[in-house]
Amino acid sequence: MVRSWDAAVGRAQDRLAAGVRVRAAVDGEERRFALWDLASLVEGELGGLVDPDALAPAAERDWRERLGESGREWPGGELYRRRYWILDERGAIVGTVAVDNWTKGPSQLAVSSLYVRPHARGRGLAAAALDEVYAAATAEGLPGFRLEAHWSWRPAVRYYLRRGLWVVGWKRSLSFARMPQLPLHRVREEDGRLLLLVADRQRGWVPILAAGQEGRWLRLDETADYRGCDGWVHEYARSTLALYLALAGRPLVRGPQWWAEAWRWADAGEPEGLAARIEEFERAARTGADRTAGGPYRPLPLPGPAPLPQSAAPPEPARPASPQLADSADG
Repeated sequence: MVRSWDAAVGRAQDRLAAGVRVRAAVDGEERRFALWDLASLVEGELGGLVDPDALAPAAERDWRERLGESGREWPGGELYRRRYWILDERGAIVGTVAVDNWTKGPSQLAVSSLYVRPHARGRGLAAAALDEVYAAATAEGLPGFRLEAHWSWRPAVRYYLRRGLWVVGWKRSLSFARMPQLPLHRVREEDGRLLLLVADRQRGWVPILAAGQEGRWLRLDETADYRGCDGWVHEYARSTLALYLALAGRPLVRGPQWWAEAWRWADAGEPEGLAARIEEFERAARTGADRTAGGPYRPLPLPGPAPLPQSAAPPEPARPASPQLADSADG
């Protein structure tokens, strides 16, 4: 089975390389790609803008030192993935994306290094690249793709939600996925509540979860349509709505009893798990190089959740080696 998935990934990579919106990086372009990766990190973690094609060696060293471990360059460390340039309408290079050579999660393509230069954003180029990755994956029988994003990289996080990706986890960072089993989603505010809606071919946009506020607490209500959803939507709807709530600064905790058991959802699931994880994400960012920490979500001043059992305790959040960054206006 592993060999068959590996073969499907290889065929998907070939399909992607033959597409019109991306071009495979060739031998001799490794250094340039690494500098574009660095530009993505500088913007995401330090809030700076650099021209990767005009970066002097001294400036590069300075940025990498400021970034610390996440800014480290790994010579020869690209064997596990294939790198692609994102092209604009004229065929000029304006961004990057990379796809691993093996699957992640439920046999999905693993995407990283999504980045578009600031001057080329807002034209749908990142979206087109993701569409090509998805088309290549599903054409070979792979269930879509998965990618990671930092909580502190708000433009990227909002962008992935707007693109209809589902939140499938938050163990070390935020994990997003696009799968054939998961419809497009959106949120709508109604009577002070956030409604999570999914696309239905016959009925249009159907609300499945509603999140309101009772005093300082979250109120989370299910609709009959949610209770009738298939397993994939049922599993990831609460995680996805939780991230929408966090970005809107809404409560994620339904009360002290729920908060005491937040550790149960350390990887994904109920909103209290995301609330606890956000505290860890921001604590790690404040002690690292990240200057963009401190998002719109403000955890309630509650006693800490019950400690994780030793066997279930997750490792400390770590920054992925390859960043993802796309402008929130790049629809």
